Amino acid sequence: MANTEASLKDALTSIDGAIGAALVDYTSGMALGTVGGGKDLDLTVAAAGNTDVVRAKVRTMEMLGMKDEIEDILITLGNQYHLIRLLKGRGKNGLFLYLALDKSRANLAMARHQLAKVESELDL
Repeated sequence: MANTEASLKDALTSIDGAIGAALVDYTSGMALGTVGGGKDLDLTVAAAGNTDVVRAKVRTMEMLGMKDEIEDILITLGNQYHLIRLLKGRGKNGLFLYLALDKSRANLAMARHQLAKVESELDL
């Protein structure tokens, strides 16, 4: 099991095209940890903004009466993929992993698979 910092570093180094990663509490909108990013990608701002995305989807599912769970949410931009993976399990409710990828270097299927692996090894 890995702690937050080690898990985020693993995501950044093991996932092709990764440019930033964060662990986010979507009840508060706060990033609990970040790695990568830069002047063109403020992960603290991204964490807060993507919290709204997660809340909206959860609320929509509730209004529709859907009794299912969100695995991940994908936002496709011109040059990037933004992947949001809601965490499951004891102590992980209300949290998501956020991963920004360079679209030209990323393999989306592998990124989803590897992010699930990072989740499974994350110890909170």
